[in-house]
This record gives sequence, structure tokens and C-alpha cells, in this order.
Amino acid sequence: MLHKKLEQLGAVKQGNFWVDCETYHATGNTTGQPSKLLYVMHNSETPLSCMALFEGGPGLSADANFDVLMVKLKSHFQNAKGHKVESRGARYRYCDFLVKIGTIAMSSSARGISVEVEYCACVIPGDCWNLMKEFMQSFLGSNTPELPTVFTNKPEGLCVPVDCMDTMSQYLELFSKVRKQQVMPGSGVR
Repeated sequence: MLHKKLEQLGAVKQGNFWVDCETYHATGNTTGQPSKLLYVMHNSETPLSCMALFEGGPGLSADANFDVLMVKLKSHFQNAKGHKVESRGARYRYCDFLVKIGTIAMSSSARGISVEVEYCACVIPGDCWNLMKEFMQSFLGSNTPELPTVFTNKPEGLCVPVDCMDTMSQYLELFSKVRKQQVMPGSGVR
């Protein structure tokens, strides 16, 4: 339905996209503290890069060989099996807007929908948030989100350029919500 609404607005499909997230947990924790999780993420928009974000902490952007490094660090970080989450879907262009609508899947089971909107003419969220919100209302209606927490949690707020880590932090927040969803027994409702 979202695809049709975008096409009715005049958006043109420009291929597909994907974002995935693998979860790792630290091994050999001798402090007795619960170990923080490490999320290793990939994005088809940046195919030569890999992003790694610690739970509640710093992140880094590395080249795609970071996955090879994670294999070599298996004595320190174990892959949490069954926790891979991904969003795959269509990319649309409408004037200066790039819209990606994807199906979020976990263990090859569809769990939700992701909508990413980028205003390509501006990288400072404070300068274009109202325009983006108005555009999103044209196809999301009352489901238009408020300002993402990645910006409200920054000391600089909306006055600094968006980068790939901001985008991946938003996907990580969305994927974390999907992981916490419980399927109600005997129904297809989540």
C-alpha cells in the first residue's frame, strides 16, 4: 500500500536496498558485569563499509573486511545465533527525496516494515525536518514519526550533518524493537 501511495505521488522506483544487523556478545567476562552487545551492520548504500555499534556506546565505520576480523576475534566475541535482523525492499526517488520501504525479517520471518526517508538536498536535519515531516505525512498520514531519538540525544541536536552512523543507529533502534516483539500464541498478531 505504501508503494502505491508513493507511485501515485510520482515517485519512481530506483532499484532495491538492504540493511542487516548481526549481534555479537563478549565472551570471557570476568568482572561479573553483564557484557555489552556489539552490533555489526551492513548497508547496500555503503557496500564497501561495515558499521559496528556497541550497545549504548561508541560506534565505528570500517571497511567490509571487518567481518573477517570478527571471525578472528571469536574467542572474544560470539555471534548470537538467531539474532540476525534485516530490512530489504524498494528504493524510490521523488524529486529531492529518497524513500526506502522494506520488510524487516528475523530468522527469515517477516516482523515489520521500515520506512527510511532522506532529503538529499540537505544534510542538516534542523534545516529540513519540517519539510521532511510534511512529505512523510503525504504517504504515511497519522503514522508520521516524530523527530528520531538519535538527534534528540545528541548534544548538538539538529545542527550537525547527518552521517552513516546516524542512519545505522536508527536502524539499530528499529531492529531492537522488532527483536523484543512477542508473537501472541494462536494468532498472527504481533
